[in-house]
Amino acid sequence: MISGKRPKLIATDLDGTIVPHMGPISDRTIAAFVKAHELGIEIFYITGRPPRWMVEIREAFGFGNAICANGAILYDLMNDKVLEEWLMPVDIQIQIIDKLRNTLQGINFAIEYEDEFHREKNYTTRWDIGLDNIGVDLIEEKMVKPAFKMLGRCGNNEFTSDQMLEIAARELKGIANITHSNSSESLIEISAFGVSKGETLAKMAERAGLTSADCVSFGDNPNDFSMLQWADRSWAMSDGHPDGPKYAKFVAQAHQHDGVAIVIEELLELPA
Repeated sequence: MISGKRPKLIATDLDGTIVPHMGPISDRTIAAFVKAHELGIEIFYITGRPPRWMVEIREAFGFGNAICANGAILYDLMNDKVLEEWLMPVDIQIQIIDKLRNTLQGINFAIEYEDEFHREKNYTTRWDIGLDNIGVDLIEEKMVKPAFKMLGRCGNNEFTSDQMLEIAARELKGIANITHSNSSESLIEISAFGVSKGETLAKMAERAGLTSADCVSFGDNPNDFSMLQWADRSWAMSDGHPDGPKYAKFVAQAHQHDGVAIVIEELLELPA
């Protein structure tokens, strides 16, 4: 039983939370968000995805706000426009590369800025196949602009994503923010220091005159933990990362069982 008042803002991760790993977003999930939107609740889709991957979300819902790249980009979803960015300058990028090459054997890098994606030749592409078919020998060749995200992948699978996160967070303390969104990929995601989903959500809530008590959040992986921890009411997905419940206040049913929609349906029954 959920207590309190109806939220004024709903913040949700996408993949593994409301977007299935296989198949489209469910009708029940879309209906729950539509009803919330019609009741005047602010909707924020908060994701590790870059803006170029948001067409599916725009077409599925037709409303809402977006925070992309793990908090690095405030994105006007409906008008396909980047509104604000929190970027890593080139000198910080170089520092990150130097430190991680010395501590994570077999790591290869990719980098994203503006609408560009660049990778090292040995960086295995999973989701941007076709965007950069060539690659470079060393990512430093493409480190020419402030970046909203860097990615590091250990192709030899010597490290899990959790192990990579632990090592990189220690090495880059005070330099950058490290997280991951996939436990099976041997992959970490790197943002500017102080940039996370939770930090940017808090900024957007404050601008709207809202507090953590007015907001609810949903997520499944370490890149969601900051916003799960920030919101007074938050739900980790039962099929997500095992550490999720340490940061969230509640646990939702698995994403393939419409766990977020079930919670939202109950939230909308609360008094305004």
